[in-house]
Order: sequence, then structure tokens, then C-alpha cells
Amino acid sequence: FVSSPPQPDQGLPPPCSTVPAPWKNIAPCKGHRESPGALVEACAGEEVQVKEGPATAPLDVSRLRSSSMEIREKGSEFLKEELHKAQKELKLKDEECERLSKVREQLEQELEELTASLFEEAHKMVREANMKQAASEKQLKEARGKIDMLQAEVTALKTLVITSTPASPNRELHPQLLSPTKAGPRKGHSRHKSTSSTLCPALCPAAGHTLTPDREGKEVDTTLFAEFQAWRESPTLDKTCPFLERVYREDVGPCLDFTMQELSTLVRAAVEDNTLTIEPVASQTLPTMKVAEVDCGSANTCALSGLARVCRHRIRLGDSETHYYISPSSRARITAVCNFFTYIRYIQQGLVRQDAEPMFWEVTRLRKEMSLAKLGFFPQEA
Repeated sequence: FVSSPPQPDQGLPPPCSTVPAPWKNIAPCKGHRESPGALVEACAGEEVQVKEGPATAPLDVSRLRSSSMEIREKGSEFLKEELHKAQKELKLKDEECERLSKVREQLEQELEELTASLFEEAHKMVREANMKQAASEKQLKEARGKIDMLQAEVTALKTLVITSTPASPNRELHPQLLSPTKAGPRKGHSRHKSTSSTLCPALCPAAGHTLTPDREGKEVDTTLFAEFQAWRESPTLDKTCPFLERVYREDVGPCLDFTMQELSTLVRAAVEDNTLTIEPVASQTLPTMKVAEVDCGSANTCALSGLARVCRHRIRLGDSETHYYISPSSRARITAVCNFFTYIRYIQQGLVRQDAEPMFWEVTRLRKEMSLAKLGFFPQEA
């Protein structure tokens, strides 16, 4: 057999001895760090050189592989460093977020505390305002009560002034003016000395104590005194209580029962409400009385009785501006009832500080005045 010379392998690089160009070392120097771009360019240059030199030896391929491995390791180290930097930055961001979250929580807590303190202060101010309002209303109520009491006293004083003057006081309306030596029997009445010594004291079974008879020989009615005692324990202006119901039925009603029924009802209501005013009429303004003229709105005719009389006084009901002229008899009847109501109002308000018996005799005297006035007896100075 004829042996043919060995043919070179197809596609294999030529041996190193056949490469005409010298091999260029592309390995980096120690201590020198190249960027991945430079490495890629170097690799590309190597590939170009490999392509340019198709007859490169197998040793150069292994070196190329080792260079690519080194490039990968360096790229991996670079990426690890970048990842480490990103992790550090992320950690810093997390710490900043945590710090901001703590600041937000602290601000929210301070805001809640401030809101709670504001609400508490507002409630405190509301409570203080309510307490001040209640105290003011209480003071206003007390002031109105004092005003009503003073108005009642002024009304009573006006009534006393109308029927009594300092020069000629009415001693029946001012019992305190009577001296002990002059408080004996009235003029025209006489009694035997043995009369008062033989009078036995009256025992009131309801009150449970002894009542001495009056110096004029009057004796206390036990039934009336018992009713007055029951009313005095809890004084009231209610008409349904036995004491006032009897006085209304026996004295007040008949005394204020005038011919003009409609006006009589208004006068009675004004007396009960303490809103009636009696005013004197100046004598210069009084016209000459004419019997033929019968006018309830004039000074020649009494508005309550309808009779032709010289009216020296006029009345006004409440806040009304209308005046009604009244005769001396009608005026005496109204004044007697007003005196009675004024006294029991004083008792109700605690202004009368006496025992039950003197108070009862004063009430009896006022009832006597109403009885005389309704019968037509009245002081001439009225």
C-alpha cells in the first residue's frame, strides 16, 4: 500500500509554529483593575485576532477561556459590590422611614393629647357657665321676690297714708300708737271692775292652750281660732283652705259685691293679685255734682255702685291706663279688703313676728272693718 502524506484537519487552527504573527499577551497586570467595557473590548480584540489568525494554537484557546473566566469573576465581584451598596442605601432608607414613622406617631400622640385637653377645657368652661347662669337665675328670682315684697309694703303704706296722716293718724290702723294707759275701753263704753275679774279664760281644744278674753269683753271663737292656727302653720293664699274660704264667703265676697258685676269681678281679681291702685283726685278738678248726670266714667258717678256721688278717688286695675272714679263708700270697702290681704301676705312672708293670739285678734279686727264697710260705715275723712 502506498501511504499518502497526512492531511491537515479541516477547521482546526494551524499549529503555533505556523502562526506568522507574534502572540500578544492580554492578561492584565497585577494590581491593575479594568472595567468590564475594557475587558469586553479586549475579548473582542482577541476574537478579531483569532479570526485574523486562523492558525492559532490550542494553547491560545485555553488562555482565552481562562481570560473569559477571569472577566466573569471580576464582573461578578463588581455586581456584588453594587448590590452591597444598594443594600446599604436601602438600609439607610429603612432607618429614615422608621425615624419618620416615630416622629409621626409622636406628633399624632401630641395632637390627641392636645385635642383631649381642649375638649376638657371646653367642658369645664361650659360647666362654669351653667353654674354662673344658675346662680344668676337664683339671684334674679330672689330679687324678684324681694321686689314683690317691697311692692306689697309700698301698697300697704300707700293705703295707710291715704287713710292716715302724721297730723291726724288713724289709731285703728296704727295700734302701736296706742299707749298702755290709753289701750283701755273705748270712749262711751264702761264696765264694772268685777267684770274682768269674773271672766273665765277660754280653752281652745284645737290649739291646746288657754286663750284669755279681750279687755273689751270679747271672747275668742274656738272654731275660728283653730282654722286660723291651721292656716298659720302653712300660710297660703289658696281659697280652698278652711280659714280663707270662710273669710271669702263671709267678708270678702259681700264687701266687693257691687252693682256693676263685671267691674266688681275685675276689682276683686286685682285686689287678690295686688295690682289695684287707688289714687286721690284733686279737689280743684272735681266738677260740681249734678244728679242728672249718671256717667260711670266721670267724677260725679261711682263706677262700681252706679250712684251719683262726688268721687274723690279713682282706681286703676293693673297696668291699664283706664281710671274708674269711685265714691267714698266704695273706696272704704275696697280699702278694707286690701288691708286684710296685705296683713295675711305679711304673715305668709314671715314679716309678722307675733304669737298666734295677737295675730288672730288683728285678723278679726280687719274682718270687722270689712263687715262695717259693706254695711256702709266708713270714716268721714275718707
